[in-house]
Amino acid sequence: MSTINDESADESLHGMEHVDEKYKDWFLDYASYVILERAVPGVEDGLKPVQRRILHAMKEMDDGRFNKVANVIGQTMQYHPHGDQSISDAIVNLGQKDLLIETQGNWGDVRTGDDAAAARYIEARLSKFALDVAFNAKTTEWQLSYDGRKNEPLALPMKFPLLLAQGAEGIAVGLSTKILPHNFIELIDASIKYLRGKKFELYPDFMTGGMVDVTNYNDGRRGGKVRVRAHIEEKDKKTLIIRDVPYGVTTTALMDSIVKANDNGKIKIKKVVDSTAKDVEIEVQLAPGISPDITIDALYAFTDCEVSISPNACVIIDDKPRFIGAADLLRHATDFTKDLLKRELEIKLDELEAKWHYTSLEKIFFEKGIYKELEQKHKDWETVLVAIDKGFAPYKKQLRREILREDILKLTEKPVRRIYRLDINELTEQIKSIEADIKQVKHDLANLVDFAVQYYETLLKKYGKGRERKTEIKLFDTIQVQQVAIANTKLYVNRADGFIGTSLKKDEFVADCSDLDNIIVFRRDGVMLVTKVADKTFVGKDIIHVDVFRKGDERMIYNMIYVDGKTGYSLAKRFNVTGITRDKEYNLTKSDKGSKVHYFTANSNGEAEVVTVKLSPNCPAKKKEFDFYFETIPIKGRGSMGNVVTKYPIKSVKFKEAGASTLSGIKIWYDDTVGRLNTEQRGLYVGSFEGDDKILVFYKNGTYELTNYEITNRYESNDAVYIEKFSPEKLVTAIYFDADKKQFNVKRFKIETATLNNKFLFIKEGPNNYLELVTTQADPIVVLRTGKKRDPEEEEISLAEAYEVTGWKAVGTKIAGEDFVSVELVNEEEEEAPPEDEGNVQGELF
Repeated sequence: MSTINDESADESLHGMEHVDEKYKDWFLDYASYVILERAVPGVEDGLKPVQRRILHAMKEMDDGRFNKVANVIGQTMQYHPHGDQSISDAIVNLGQKDLLIETQGNWGDVRTGDDAAAARYIEARLSKFALDVAFNAKTTEWQLSYDGRKNEPLALPMKFPLLLAQGAEGIAVGLSTKILPHNFIELIDASIKYLRGKKFELYPDFMTGGMVDVTNYNDGRRGGKVRVRAHIEEKDKKTLIIRDVPYGVTTTALMDSIVKANDNGKIKIKKVVDSTAKDVEIEVQLAPGISPDITIDALYAFTDCEVSISPNACVIIDDKPRFIGAADLLRHATDFTKDLLKRELEIKLDELEAKWHYTSLEKIFFEKGIYKELEQKHKDWETVLVAIDKGFAPYKKQLRREILREDILKLTEKPVRRIYRLDINELTEQIKSIEADIKQVKHDLANLVDFAVQYYETLLKKYGKGRERKTEIKLFDTIQVQQVAIANTKLYVNRADGFIGTSLKKDEFVADCSDLDNIIVFRRDGVMLVTKVADKTFVGKDIIHVDVFRKGDERMIYNMIYVDGKTGYSLAKRFNVTGITRDKEYNLTKSDKGSKVHYFTANSNGEAEVVTVKLSPNCPAKKKEFDFYFETIPIKGRGSMGNVVTKYPIKSVKFKEAGASTLSGIKIWYDDTVGRLNTEQRGLYVGSFEGDDKILVFYKNGTYELTNYEITNRYESNDAVYIEKFSPEKLVTAIYFDADKKQFNVKRFKIETATLNNKFLFIKEGPNNYLELVTTQADPIVVLRTGKKRDPEEEEISLAEAYEVTGWKAVGTKIAGEDFVSVELVNEEEEEAPPEDEGNVQGELF
């Protein structure tokens, strides 16, 4: 058994403390290395070290031909301290961004998630763009590689905001970075605006296309967020087509999310088929009876057809991580580019000055015969050099700097030859050309902003073609998931015991619902509560009404007669419930104790029925039975006490007669920014709707469509040109272009179809035909402009007087030919004003 003395124990403890301190240092060193050398890009060139080393290695290898990526990896390993796999991943990532590297072979597909082929099968070379903007050995700062054998760039002299163009993502120790890619053309335009002192805006643009809502982008800083959606088209009433994928989502992941949503009952589809080839095309086949509009919303709500991305712009500035915005990154990149251009001009000016000096010396050397000193064979070499220097003495004032020994030695290296007058003239022309170049460089230095702008404009002209924005910037509508979720379960109630839930299958069925719904419950004691749907929930005994709760539904009116436990009076009230706090009990009666509900109904359109009230036979009232009309009571909030029906005890209240709705029609607006109907007064007021009322929509392609007024309807805002409440008696007047005859036609007709959600072509069929103007005014008057665009002739025409009414399938009558300039409706009718809001009392929102 070994022992240890006190002295050795102290030494051991001291050693442990020393190791502990070392761990702190080692961890800090490791964290700094990961942040600075692996995960976070540098602000100067927008590159991580491995990317910088790859590009430097490719520049060393560049001979204009493609190189095997395996060879590029081998070349890069001379500079990069990590293995070939990290280099391979990085070069594939660079190649897929299609900016700095030209690729050949199978480089994978970011849309489908397909991997690139092995490095020995694919090839790469630097793009012409990369050669133009990323390399200049004269302006590059160098450092030794990790093994000290070679030099590598500290940063490439990048004359372009590459970091914003490509984006970047990395996870380091204690921080991460996520910079979204931006559009090539927009970055150059923003750089030019910044140089000119103008304001600019930058928003993400993704190679995968789609749509992006940048409302909360926050300039790409921490705390910002963008929502990205795929384009979903309605092929027909049974099929949807997804045309692209959101940034960071592959077609496989997207399809998996759709299948998962279907399995969870959030959506209901028959099949999803991937037909992606050159373009993304995912076909979603709907189950019978399922609405395409609601399914589109559900795809955005429950699948990866919509994703939320949180940018977090972190870059290395002065060897430290910094969090800045996209605008600051662009300013930094533009200033860096301007400084690089200035350094290049200064270097070029020094080179031109040196060239001018030597060419001038050469001219004097031969023109003035100084070269003849070389023919003096009896002189030693130093004497010849002194003699040449002395020969230049009368001409030194013509030069711009001193004549150095090196200059003379360089002149003597030229072979002594017979000098013709033509040679001197040629040198004179060279000097003039150099002087012109010097003048231009000095002008560019004095006007550096203009020079930088011209540089960016040249980049745009050379490389901007085909780099237009791919992601559409659009304001997204807010989707209420409860409204679009498929009813995937059934709700049951046990009224006596006070339980509700989806597992009570032996009890009373209430309604189909989804697992996202809230359930509203009313009890005999006058208490109301809203709770989340669950397998089984106790909500209190003696339930009189239970249903799915629709938040914000002002048209659901509850009619109730109850007896007040304190006074014994019976009161009637009508109220709605638009919003409450979930799982909180609300007393709808006047008193907490002894109150009881005699009668209760829920009316989805504000109906006011008639009931028969029978009083207790023993009460002193002379009339012991009478009818009560709910229409005599105004609709108030749930907190109102109600109106007195009788002060005598009630024996029973029974339904007698159904009543009509006491509510006005639903007032609907159309928000053309998102292409949706709403009741929140956003956009154009369409009208007041009830019953079988319809909406009429006209589209740019010359079709019209009748729809119902469901808030879940979708209209493509870029295609819909006119929307209003449908009136069968109104005449439609339209002007459209007939591409076949190269003329514009007018037609006036009535809508004769009644089919909903079906588009009817009412202009002549043709691939390039389009709708120019449409109105339902009774007497539309237009100003028609024809002739020369700069000075057209104007004619005011009453279309009702000039053109007869025909059928909706008629071709129409010519109104203008190829000299058409424009047509404008001049007697626009005033918008229908919405009725005054009646202002129903609403509860607090949850």
